[in-house]
Amino acid sequence: METAFELDLVDRRLLQALQADGRATYDQLAQAVGLSASATLRRVKRLEEAGVIAGYVALVDAGRAGWPLTAYISVRLAKTSATRNPIDDFAAAVQTWPEVVECAALTGEMDYLLRVLVRDMAHHSRFIMDQLLRHPSVMDCKTSFQLRRLKGTTAVPL
Repeated sequence: METAFELDLVDRRLLQALQADGRATYDQLAQAVGLSASATLRRVKRLEEAGVIAGYVALVDAGRAGWPLTAYISVRLAKTSATRNPIDDFAAAVQTWPEVVECAALTGEMDYLLRVLVRDMAHHSRFIMDQLLRHPSVMDCKTSFQLRRLKGTTAVPL
């Protein structure tokens, strides 16, 4: 477990502003948090260096970009495998599958939960049959499709 970086009220306001608009200028951020632009720049750099700000991205609408179906796939790995280390082998394979946009190790009955974007049901079928179930570490998988998104945010509660 990582140790939390100590955030004061200004840091929290700054992070909230950046989460709302990652393209805000330092002048806009300074106005939002009540500091000068140079002090704001120093704060942002400190948060970046500490790893609190992990990076900057554009949030892409998957459906509008041609990936309209989201599937959540629970994966159970074989406890014994012909491969030397099934967990490491699976973790490495997941990194190479572009359809997998998120993978979490879980407690409970299943070992991993994948969030997968696909173009259509045929694409999903090909992914399951040609990639996932062919992996030597995978014993079983179960898919649930997202019907609608009720909430979706990348913002961390501050």
